[in-house]
Amino acid sequence: MTMNRRHFLGALAVSAASLALPRDGLQAQEAELPGGTFWGTVPVAEADAASVQGAPITIARSGILPLIPRALAALDQHGMAIAVRDRIGIVDFSQPSREARFHIVDLVGGTVSAPLLVAHGRGSDPANRGIAEHFSNQVGSDASSRGSFVTGEVYYGKHGRSRRLVGLDPENDRAMERGIVIHAASYVSPAVVAMQGRVGRSQGCFAVNPREITQVLEQLGPGRLLFATS
Repeated sequence: MTMNRRHFLGALAVSAASLALPRDGLQAQEAELPGGTFWGTVPVAEADAASVQGAPITIARSGILPLIPRALAALDQHGMAIAVRDRIGIVDFSQPSREARFHIVDLVGGTVSAPLLVAHGRGSDPANRGIAEHFSNQVGSDASSRGSFVTGEVYYGKHGRSRRLVGLDPENDRAMERGIVIHAASYVSPAVVAMQGRVGRSQGCFAVNPREITQVLEQLGPGRLLFATS
């Protein structure tokens, strides 16, 4: 069943409103970040070691520090659509698919969870080299899209529990029409990376390891920002 995008966003904002952080609180949090938790330098090896242990690390220690200002700008730009602002997801498609490039950022605690593997679309990587080179918003392209998405409801599809996404930018605003979602896939795992040097490709969806889908769906519940960049 096709859902009107405007109606979907309206219903989503109402359902998530009880969890939303006040706008003034967000501004205060952002104002504190440049001189506090978000900024600083730590040797990459130390950050990697913390990630391997699976424990959250501070944003200053994470490898996505340069992406934080862009993600916060997207959060501010789409303030009316992003009802819940405690956590955001960032996918860095500039990294090859063998790298863990899906980050869940706790804006309240100033930490980032251990990064996760995530697939890109086969249309973004027609040579299957494990590198996303092309992006598209077109139906049938099987490509990944960049930009800001707001997370929607969980549903059960051919990949099990999955979460719908609504694209908020001109470069991804056909996400619902294309069926771009977060779902689990067996072709996304460390074992697949070890065997072929990359994870498998999706049809444009954000496919993650089946062992990690519950974590992703719970931490990025409805009304939150998923920001994909390259």
